[in-house]
Amino acid sequence: MTADARGDHGSPAERYAAARARSARDRADATGELGRFRRVVGFELDPFQVDACVALESGRGVLVAAPTGAGKTVVGEFAVHLALVGGGKAFYTTPIKALSNQKYTDLAARHGLENVGLLTGDTSINPGAPVVVMTTEVLRNMLYAGSSALDGLAYVVMDEVHYLADRFRGPVWEEVIIHLPDHVQLVSLSATVSNAEEFGDWLATVRGDTAVVVSERRPVPLWQHVIVSAPEPRGVPRLMDLYAGHVDPTDPGTNPPINPDLQAMFRVSARAGGASDGARGGHDRHGHRGRGDRGYRGRGGRRPGDQRGGGLVPTRRTPPRFAVVDALDADALLPAIYFIFSRAGCDGAVQQCLQAGLRLTDAAEEATIRRIVEERTAAIAPEDLEVLGYWSWAEALARGVAAHHAGLLPVFKETVEDLFSRGLVKAVFATETLALGINMPARSVVLEKLVKWDGTAHQPVTPGEYTQLTGRAGRRGIDVEGHAVVVDHTGLDPVALAGLASKRLYPLRSSFRPTYNMAVNLVAQVGRDRAREVLETSFAQFQADRGVVGLAKQAQSHAEAMEGYAGAMACDRGDFAEYMGLRRAISDREKELSRESTGARRAEAVASFEALRRGDVVEVPSGRRRGYVVILDPGHDERGFDGPRPTVLTQEKQVKKLTLADAPGGVQVVTTVRIPKSFNPRRPDQRRDLASSLRNALGAFGDAPSTLRQAQGGAGSGQRAGTGRHPRGGGAAVRPGRRSDAASDRELQRLRAALRAHPCHGCPERDDHARWAERWDRLRREHEALVRRVEGRTGTIARTFDHTCDVLLRLGYLERPEEGGMRVTDDGRWLRRLYAEDDLLLAECLKRGTWDGLDPAALAAAVSTVVYSGRREEATEPFVPGGPHGRLAQALDNTTRVWSEVTDLEAAHRLEATGPLDLGLVAPVHRWASGRGLDAVLRGTDVAAGDFVRWCKQVVDVLDQIASAAPRPALRATARKAQHAVLRGVVAYSSV
Repeated sequence: MTADARGDHGSPAERYAAARARSARDRADATGELGRFRRVVGFELDPFQVDACVALESGRGVLVAAPTGAGKTVVGEFAVHLALVGGGKAFYTTPIKALSNQKYTDLAARHGLENVGLLTGDTSINPGAPVVVMTTEVLRNMLYAGSSALDGLAYVVMDEVHYLADRFRGPVWEEVIIHLPDHVQLVSLSATVSNAEEFGDWLATVRGDTAVVVSERRPVPLWQHVIVSAPEPRGVPRLMDLYAGHVDPTDPGTNPPINPDLQAMFRVSARAGGASDGARGGHDRHGHRGRGDRGYRGRGGRRPGDQRGGGLVPTRRTPPRFAVVDALDADALLPAIYFIFSRAGCDGAVQQCLQAGLRLTDAAEEATIRRIVEERTAAIAPEDLEVLGYWSWAEALARGVAAHHAGLLPVFKETVEDLFSRGLVKAVFATETLALGINMPARSVVLEKLVKWDGTAHQPVTPGEYTQLTGRAGRRGIDVEGHAVVVDHTGLDPVALAGLASKRLYPLRSSFRPTYNMAVNLVAQVGRDRAREVLETSFAQFQADRGVVGLAKQAQSHAEAMEGYAGAMACDRGDFAEYMGLRRAISDREKELSRESTGARRAEAVASFEALRRGDVVEVPSGRRRGYVVILDPGHDERGFDGPRPTVLTQEKQVKKLTLADAPGGVQVVTTVRIPKSFNPRRPDQRRDLASSLRNALGAFGDAPSTLRQAQGGAGSGQRAGTGRHPRGGGAAVRPGRRSDAASDRELQRLRAALRAHPCHGCPERDDHARWAERWDRLRREHEALVRRVEGRTGTIARTFDHTCDVLLRLGYLERPEEGGMRVTDDGRWLRRLYAEDDLLLAECLKRGTWDGLDPAALAAAVSTVVYSGRREEATEPFVPGGPHGRLAQALDNTTRVWSEVTDLEAAHRLEATGPLDLGLVAPVHRWASGRGLDAVLRGTDVAAGDFVRWCKQVVDVLDQIASAAPRPALRATARKAQHAVLRGVVAYSSV
């Protein structure tokens, strides 16, 4: 850890070490390449930057973990400087294309266009340059292909390396780190993580000597605030400090004290809410009446309890978005990034600002914005501008307001980024994608809420996410301080927020897993056995093995405690462990009999539901359906897990569904009523007539349920009163006199007899021994579970690799030659060139000829089903060009069949299943590849223009892989044509 992270405090030895470190930095800064580099950059380097650069110049690898905006990319730029000075190459990798584009522009401006290249899959500029910026996937593909571009490579910078925790794309980072040649120096740049030393230890294991440089100090102090609505309806929102006045914002510590004024406001609001909500009734923060509110108002229209001490209790309302921006502007806290975890919310916020008349620019700024916007969008066809919402987007920019999310056209996003970085756009409403890497610092960052949708549920923002989001606040060299602002909203707890904001570190967890493409590449390069050894060096296995050490220690302590318990339960009359075994066997048998009895009763109850017919009248003894109902539809055609779910009519004329939960003991038919064939449950008059018939039928038995039950019993006649049919239905009444299974079970009787005959049964200290024995048994079970966890963690990556290879053997991509070992087949050789996420599905479709014979537009549409994943489930069947019997529809059916077979095989080999196909983009991609305009392509869909462009670029990427990997020349030629057909217009546009 660097000295700046500790400060000059601590023991004399620590102060002396810090002084020596400063002295070494000063010497290095004055001489060598670092001194020359410092003069080139033109500003004073921070201590952690110098420490990392000194280590790099000495030939060591470097891991730099520092807060967002601290300037850790300077270390990567020094690696580029060293490569150029030494005549070698440097690759600068990033997780996203936008960051690659931005870094390319920065490096080209410093070192010249002739010295810098860019490779992002769909963009290739000067790839033979000594410095090349690229996405991490591009470098991974180079390594597996043995590209000549790797010749002379001296440095690799991995920006945002903490991205290896990403579930889907994270494994690529580990692949690169493992497979880079040993002589390449690696510069890893990470956000602050709590296990940087662990990650550094792993890097040292696989890459050699690696310096770990950690800085937890933000270069610009960050103040934490909550913005709350004003007490008066149209007042300006108030910005309140989160922490108490004496708290240092750069080092708040754990559980820092809260601003007492803020606490008081929340406390008063909570008391006011407690007095008017819940059982007493009341309104929520939006003015809606709560449970129990009957609308009573006293004099003046107020509810009783609305006043405290003669004055109104201040109500907490979420301030409008435009009002928050206006308040920040008044406090000189713009520019600001306003995070809203919803695309629609971002677009809606911009419209709210426009409707409120908000204007954050002067005439000169507006003129400059309009000029830049026109220049950047000049390549867009005029007929597409209306479809893209250009006019309202441009008007918002002219006023200094914009949205930024993945649904925007890339050129629109890039224009927003450019204008924001120039200080022309003052407020950007963004989703969290803006928090990753792109250099868009602001004076303030606003978070609307502290929960976000993760695709399946709303989850709280983690400390790491909060740090990443708010890290944009405070522009180095411009602002003396940054400001993180959370908007007051329902459920906001200032104490929880303080804990969230004060935890700046989060652990880095590997998401590495072997893929099919990785497996064939490794087997081809080093063979299966060596491949297993390589995979065992992954960070995922490194972390698992470290976890095993802790589990093993815990298991050892369990074993020692078990020995003590065994001694305490020893009995001089016999084997007490054997005696306890009998007691456990008795308990297990009793539980088993109880389950069997419960299952039998449940089966009888289900049988009573299955016996119901239309017109039967049954009694529901308890629950929300209590009373008598008539069966309208037995529900045999819509069985649930608990049997049929009949549709019934209650005595109150309501049509309901009856389930086993309403009558867990089953039902019995008490009589029947005639239901006309023309009965329509939607007509109130017919429901009324049938309910009247139900009441008349029940009236023959009297009003009391007991009378009804006696009547249906019929003195044991077996006949239902009023009918000639035998009663159907069961439930508990079917077995009223049945003896307990436990009392008649022979095995249970044998065990009980053996227990009584055991010598330990008569021991006077039996209860004491039993208590120790129970502790021993409980610890034994925990110990066995720990041992299973240890065994499960050891070699997990290699086992997954073995299962992956077994699938590839089964499908013919690998084979076992007679001389032994394993090798890649001809099919496997072109699988090596398929890097898409669903690589095996793609390979199978190509091998089986699933897409042979398709024209370019249809092939592009078919490929979209493999790469596309809709943001929501489609409610209707997607339209397929050519109709349900056309060639494309048949190809899609065959693709689905291939996917089903692949997932079945994966399940059989205990592998994570390939994701499902999504046909939601088939028609739009087909129309686009057929040459249709953007308006025609997106009409009738809910696909945003930016999403469409992004997915099309992924389709182009896969088509490029097919064009080089397909086993038949005709399909390769079609893929190339399809690639050109999709890569046009807004899809082909690149600002670089």
